[in-house]
Formats: sequence, C-alpha cells, structure tokens
Amino acid sequence: MLNNKYIRFYLLIYLFITVPSIVYAAANTNISSNPAAVNITPGTGTAQQYLEKKLGIQNNHGIHLDGAWLGDLNDLFSGGIPKADQWTSNSLFLLDLNADTEKLGAWKGGLFDIQYLQFNGQATNTQAGSVQGYNSLPGSPPLNRSELYQLWYRQALFNEKLLIRIGKVVPTFDFNNVTKPVPLSQDQISIPAVSGLIYTPIFVNPSMLGVLPGYYNSAYGITINFIPIKKWYLSLGTYDGNLANGTQTGLTGPNFNGSYFHIAETGFTWLLGKYRLPGVIGFGGWHQTGTIQSSPALSENGASGFYFFGSQRLWYKNPGIDNSGFSVFYQFGANNSDVLAMTQFVGAGLTAFGLIPKRINDSMGLGTALSWLNQTSFSRKTELMFQAYYQAQILKGIYLEPALSYIPTPSAESDLNAAWAATARVIILF
Repeated sequence: MLNNKYIRFYLLIYLFITVPSIVYAAANTNISSNPAAVNITPGTGTAQQYLEKKLGIQNNHGIHLDGAWLGDLNDLFSGGIPKADQWTSNSLFLLDLNADTEKLGAWKGGLFDIQYLQFNGQATNTQAGSVQGYNSLPGSPPLNRSELYQLWYRQALFNEKLLIRIGKVVPTFDFNNVTKPVPLSQDQISIPAVSGLIYTPIFVNPSMLGVLPGYYNSAYGITINFIPIKKWYLSLGTYDGNLANGTQTGLTGPNFNGSYFHIAETGFTWLLGKYRLPGVIGFGGWHQTGTIQSSPALSENGASGFYFFGSQRLWYKNPGIDNSGFSVFYQFGANNSDVLAMTQFVGAGLTAFGLIPKRINDSMGLGTALSWLNQTSFSRKTELMFQAYYQAQILKGIYLEPALSYIPTPSAESDLNAAWAATARVIILF
C-alpha cells in the first residue's frame, strides 16, 4: 500500500494538471499571490460597483472601496522540524478605502487612504524549518492580529512626476518590488504580475528581512517617487526602523526614537527587439540606524546593504494581441550585518502566461531562492528553496493557486531533512 505522503503528492500533481480544465476564464489578468505585499489597493472595486448599482449611486465623488481575502492550506508531507505539524492554514483579510481630493471637489493631486488588515494563521514556515519562508502569509508573531495596515496621504506634483506619500505605509510597494508589472502605454503587451510565486523572497529580499518594513509590519514614514520620464524613476524613503529591534510596527503607532530605515532605489524600463519585449531593472541601497537585535544575546548598532532586481519578457506567443508567453525575473541582495539572519541572497524564476488553450488569464511558474545564513545564528551556510505554482482564474477576481515547495536545506535547526510542502491557496479580490 502506498504511504499517505505519496498519495498526497500524487493528488497535488493531479490538481496541477486538472485545474486548467475545470475552471473557465473571465476578463482580468494574472495577479500577485499576496496583494498585501505589493499592491497599494488590493482589490478590484467589484463590491463597490455592485453597491453603487443597487443603490443607484451615479457619482462616488472619488471614493473607492475594495479589498481581498486570501486563504491557504499547507501540507508538510516530508521533512521539517521534529514532530512538525503536518497541516497548517492561514487567512488574510484586507479592506481598503481611499478618496481622491480633486473628485471630492477640493485640490488636485491628493489621495487619502486607510486600510485594515486581519490575519489569522499558523507557523507554517517554522514547521518546515525554513528561514527564508516558503509561504509569504505568516510572518513574525503574533500570528493572530488586527491592525491599521495603511493610513497615508499622497500628493502628486508637477503633472504627477513627483509623488510624496506620508503616513503609515508599506515600503515594499515601492522598493524591491520585482513582481510589479512593467508600465507601458499598451496594457495588452505589459508583463502582468511578473510572478505568482508564494514564497517570501519574491516579496522581500531576504538580505533585508528583519529591517525593511512591509507586509504585515507596515511603518510610519515618508516615500518620495520621482518619475520625470516613463522609462526612469527614483524613489526615496525614510521610515520608523524599530522593526529591527523586534517591535511589531504594524501593531503600533509612530515611534521615532533614533531607529530609522533609509532606502533609495532607481530603475529603468525598456522595450527590446522587433516585438518590443518589455523589461525593467532596479538598483537600491539601504541603511538602518539604531539597534538591530535578532535575539536577546545578539545585537548591533546599524547596518547597510544593497540589492538589484529585474524582469524581462522573453517571448510572445501572440505579439501585440495578448500576454501569452514567457518572462524571467532575477534578484540579488547583500548586507554587512553581523546579526541579521541572512547576509546574501540570489533568486530567479521563469513565468509562463496564458499558454493553456482558452486559459489566457492563467499563469504558471518556477522559482528558486538561495540565501547565505549568518554563521553566528545558524549551523548551515545556506538555505536553498525551489517552488512551482499554477495560478488559475476561476471568475473575475477569484483565483485558485496550488504550489509545490522543495527545501533541500531547511536551516532553522541543524541537520534537518529536506522538506516537501504543498499549498492550495484561494485568492478573492473584491
């Protein structure tokens, strides 16, 4: 008789094969597997449109309501820590409200935003022994939290070439966002959500994990985006840096006590060759002031690092018609910290869009992440991870995404066996 873990593995493969044929497409596009980490507004506005139609509202005066719910079930069917939980689950709910000052009858270029986050989950990554994190939803404890996730005002100046956003923000929207689509004048030939991978390194470079505010630990600060031309940008940011000393900044108010996170990034976009294949590359540097503390006995004062990332469309199946084809992304990061969990990182991935017949809004992809570990905290020198996924659009704003993760060197404890994990995620945007 087959072992249960092999039965579960075959069921996952069956799900990968059958998902494309059991659902049908609607007009939308590929999305990130965790909108809370990379999208300023997480949803589609469908719920608001429905309410406006029911209530006969003709003019919403620039008020926009949207949200998202993500839920997943994880099966650790091999490896992990001793006596690991085989099954874990996670749930994330987001509700966002923003208001355009010009449409409200006030000044031009202003935007207010407030967003609520509710997360209820389990220590999915801990059970697998993964330091990098094969699932991006659970982060630092507490794993059950309700928080004011965003509260900011943004002002656009000089014909939207200069954007200033101040308040409680999520810096990963603007920095090291490798999944961000390449902005072009023709939406049908852009790279939509460069990858649907669910692992943490696609959302935050592991060399900045523990200092860069982001999902779900947003932070108070200021972000400045300068976009003088469509093909070049410069972004600057300064934020409450107390995440570095273990403070859960997503759950607290502003705390400007000498601990700050500073970051700068610049990037370029282009169209390559006869078929105008879009690409982007970004370079960034950061500095953390104040105390960085990874454990009661391990701390330092300040650290710095740099990173780069990029993506490139490789091929169009139907040039100029739709998004079907292949793209690739790559990432790198390094720091000079003596206490952060990871000192260097390199990652890459390949994404296929709309290659299944009549499934133009689906995507599938592979990704790999390799981090060099701080030898004062870990016995293993590196942690390597591979992941594959298929993201299927069921209806407009509703997606089903199975993913398979393999971690040959889980490093949370010494000498852990290789871990295999399967994830089934549902994403609902409204």
